[in-house]
Amino acid sequence: MADNKDKKVLNVPHLRFPEFSGEWVETTLGKISEITKGSGISKDQLSEQGSPCILYGELYTKYKSEIIDEVYSRTELDSSSLVKSKANDVIIPCSGETAIDISTARCVPFDNILLGGDLNIIRLKHDDGGFFAYQLNGARKKDIARVAQGVSVVHLYGENLKQIRVYHPNIEEQKKITRLLSLIDERIATQNKIIEKLETLIKGIVETVISSQKPNTLIKNCLECNSSTLQESQVAETGTFPVYGATDISGYTETAGINGESILIIKDGSGVGTVKFVSGEYSYIGTLNSLTAKDGYCLKYIYFALQRFSFEPYKTGMAIPHIYFKDYGKAKIYCPSFSLQTLIAQKLSLIENKMEVEKRIILCYQLQRSYLLSRMFI
Repeated sequence: MADNKDKKVLNVPHLRFPEFSGEWVETTLGKISEITKGSGISKDQLSEQGSPCILYGELYTKYKSEIIDEVYSRTELDSSSLVKSKANDVIIPCSGETAIDISTARCVPFDNILLGGDLNIIRLKHDDGGFFAYQLNGARKKDIARVAQGVSVVHLYGENLKQIRVYHPNIEEQKKITRLLSLIDERIATQNKIIEKLETLIKGIVETVISSQKPNTLIKNCLECNSSTLQESQVAETGTFPVYGATDISGYTETAGINGESILIIKDGSGVGTVKFVSGEYSYIGTLNSLTAKDGYCLKYIYFALQRFSFEPYKTGMAIPHIYFKDYGKAKIYCPSFSLQTLIAQKLSLIENKMEVEKRIILCYQLQRSYLLSRMFI
């Protein structure tokens, strides 16, 4: 590929395959496609058998890549009056929660898939659907957000989509760009499956070796609970030591509150009961508690045990749920001998470390994908 970032040529992307040259064509979606709508299929009309179909909400939940490789839903509705796809169609929701998120375009590479209501259907005349799905989700995302209408529910109408300005090269270059990005998406999907398998393996081992055994030790007998008065407003964006909050690292500080290992547990809010094992020098904000092991107990083992522990019976409060150590500390977990605790924790930690490596790999692929989306389109 050749990087054209220093070339001041109109309508040429920064990054391009070397065998292609010339400017991309500037036009509007309305000139290169026909834009229609799907027809109503509701969730309660889905079934295990019948014709394959796609509902608009599934673009947010089930179809994570720009090119749909498998259709998950079916319906036994009479399809004679419903709208069917033509291979290469691009679909995009008619409504969503926010203007920026409504730009969730997907290419349907299959004929005769039933397309539900609240879906805009972009039927391109001569161009590649995958190429335009990537372009609409990336370079055109803000343009689409500007024409979306509404506040609590945002709507995207076909007439507004027709005015969106787009850019495209010849079909061969379109397809080569689509192929490259789709290969990266396939690798990301594979990487996600690897991570899911490792997560399932850890859960299965914990369930078999720890959770299925008869509880024999009070949580308060094996853990000490500590609190913090540090608030998010006191946390800086940069610094020497990390500060943990409800969503992992929330900022940094120049003075560490802890040097060692602990289990950080969210004590209130939507993630109440979530546990995280941390070590080194760090601090944590007041929405968390820090749990440390008493003599004779392996902290990492208890961390794995608490991952499958149900905090539900110990939650208090309606609008904002809360858990207190004085309450769930009276519950029991299974604790074998210290040597066996250590052995179990070591084996599970090996799998967990492998999972962290796989997560770093997928992050690299995601960064590569974002870079290509930003450089290969106008």
